[in-house]
Amino acid sequence: MSADAILDAIGFDAQGLVPAIAQQFDTGEVLMLAWMNRDAVRETLGSGQACYFSRSRGALWRKGETSGQTQRLIELRLDCDGDTLLLLVDQHGVACHTGRRDCFFRAARDGEWEEIAAPVVAPERLYGGV
Repeated sequence: MSADAILDAIGFDAQGLVPAIAQQFDTGEVLMLAWMNRDAVRETLGSGQACYFSRSRGALWRKGETSGQTQRLIELRLDCDGDTLLLLVDQHGVACHTGRRDCFFRAARDGEWEEIAAPVVAPERLYGGV
């Protein structure tokens, strides 16, 4: 199957985006949710490194380009409806911009949000300040 055929099977929304869940390939740990457009999917498939689309910047975001915390693509999967991607990745370093291993560090407990994971790396070390 060609890259174009893979792209044509994805149900991008009206803004040309599709949600993409990154999951650690060997442990099943859910790392983060981001968005991809056609160019991000094409680059990810071609380079083997996760590339997303930053809605706030309106540009491609190559995971780890400023922090060094990269995601090597192991496998790209498409859900049953064709409108969500699952990237099985090998995460090098932390996935979250807060310095945590993953972005899901708050749990609803007893009627409030409880932080269940502390930062592994200070965000300032990753980005020079957050």
